[in-house]
Amino acid sequence: MKIIADKNIPFLRGIAECYGETEYLAGADFVHENVKDADVLIVRTVAHLDEHVLANTNIKLICSATIGYDHIDTAYCDTHNIKWSNAPGCNSGSVQQYIVSVLLTLSQQKNFRLRDKTIGIIGVGNVGKKVARACHLLGMKVLLNDPPRQAEEGNTKFTDLETIKKEADIITFHTPLTKEGCFKTYHLADYTFFKSLQKKPIIINSARGGIIDTNAIIDAIDKGLISGAVIDCWENEPDINLQYMSRTDIATPHIAGYSADGKANASRMALTTIANFFDLDKAPIEKINPPLPEKTFIDLNNYAENRIDHAILETYNLMGDYERFKNSPDKFKILRNEYPLRREYQAYTVINATDDEKNLLTALGFNC
Repeated sequence: MKIIADKNIPFLRGIAECYGETEYLAGADFVHENVKDADVLIVRTVAHLDEHVLANTNIKLICSATIGYDHIDTAYCDTHNIKWSNAPGCNSGSVQQYIVSVLLTLSQQKNFRLRDKTIGIIGVGNVGKKVARACHLLGMKVLLNDPPRQAEEGNTKFTDLETIKKEADIITFHTPLTKEGCFKTYHLADYTFFKSLQKKPIIINSARGGIIDTNAIIDAIDKGLISGAVIDCWENEPDINLQYMSRTDIATPHIAGYSADGKANASRMALTTIANFFDLDKAPIEKINPPLPEKTFIDLNNYAENRIDHAILETYNLMGDYERFKNSPDKFKILRNEYPLRREYQAYTVINATDDEKNLLTALGFNC
């Protein structure tokens, strides 16, 4: 079997080879001529796989080591006997960590208490559910909006978009990008959306760039319709709108889901799909373990107040990512491909915590 994998997907080398001859390419090099003899592709969102790439190839299976799969022409695959898979939930913990860091940073910058704020979460899948739980733990009022889930499950836990636009102080997006159907999300946040907001909320997008109309949010910022923006996902990546970037409170280069834990999960899921598809041994996959952070213990006695906030931000302070991106927006791809090690809460042990602190930190995922 021949496997071709994106060279920037970590934890594959030495393990993918257990399943077949493996070649590594840059994401942009997944073109017909390079992949036509492969049985399996392991890709990220930067590889766009459609009929031009896939026609008249030996490809039997495409594994995307990402939550999203809009870079794959799934309709073509389904009608041409090409199995495809994504990695749902692989980086949900990473995005949760990103959002919590965003919320704590904004509360410091803008001098407000999270427990006084209402957050509207649009999209309550693997990521949105974890974000909602973290926000509850932080004492926020949480409004959930997910029309597909509401249609299937009923109205008990969900609220409509109009209520969120009326009541939310912060709105965060966690939907897939869909351009068709009754639940399409492309340009969900358009001119009409921003004009109908009543509390001038802070907008956060760590889902897909196309959920927000770039021109519309620039207009909303300039007219004071919103009070801030934290943007990780952009239209036309990596050629992002620099005017848009300059107007944000915090900007990052699509790295919310880039913890080492999330990447390891995605690689495990891709290799598990291969093992299942070809009925192969899964034992090699158990060797995937991300490295530990340089410092694994967090001592709360180092802090006189806001001890939990400090513990969380010790695991990830996104301002470093923001500064690197702000100083070099032209290096969008490099900043993603060479992203430094970031571990999630479970890689850290907190010491000298009170019982109440232990309860909250343990609920978030820390060891205490």
